[in-house]
Amino acid sequence: MGQGQKGSSDKEGKKKKKRDESPAPEDGHKCRVCRFPLLVALLQLLLGVAVTVVAFLMLAISPSLMARETPHWAGFILCLVSILGFILYCITYLPDEKTSMQFIGKLLYFVLCTIGLVISVLVIAFAGHHYSQTSSFSCEQMGEDCVCKLDQNDPIARTFTYEGVTDCEVITGTLTLYFLLQIILNVLQALVCGVGAFIMWKHRYQVFFAGLQIGSPSSQQWQKV
Repeated sequence: MGQGQKGSSDKEGKKKKKRDESPAPEDGHKCRVCRFPLLVALLQLLLGVAVTVVAFLMLAISPSLMARETPHWAGFILCLVSILGFILYCITYLPDEKTSMQFIGKLLYFVLCTIGLVISVLVIAFAGHHYSQTSSFSCEQMGEDCVCKLDQNDPIARTFTYEGVTDCEVITGTLTLYFLLQIILNVLQALVCGVGAFIMWKHRYQVFFAGLQIGSPSSQQWQKV
């Protein structure tokens, strides 16, 4: 009788010890935003829509504006990235990428966030250049077009013709404001894309590239950190 109780108590002690040595389960609710960047995807969607709307407002001023001056394409790309982020949020989380869909989705999201960061930097460069130009323009009305120069006294200065503009004040005022808005929106967009790429790398791929194993000589149980 005493041996039976002793054996059962030994088994319970071993089970308890095994539970104590096993790694603590991760809190899914605590790090859910890190694993599936819902907040990042939502910000990307809002900023992408805002960039697209401002770009089309700029295009409505004059149809002669070039694609680099109206970066609606950057907004479209960020909207696609945000949709992929929402898809990742809907995929059931499994540790160590046990499903190919999850692995491919996270890899694509990381790559697209990096591409979005590069595109946002390019848009900032273009918008900053055009903002400095339009803020220094001297414009005059010629029929239904607005002809602008950086220096009216220079006879060989480059001229910029904006078709369909009946008021040159729109070029030196409203269009300049839109370029400034594009700079601000794309700076925020670049930051959000950088945060999204960093989250994916740190919480998933850092384990893959810089994972260490800590083992206990007595229990021979290994744990990834």
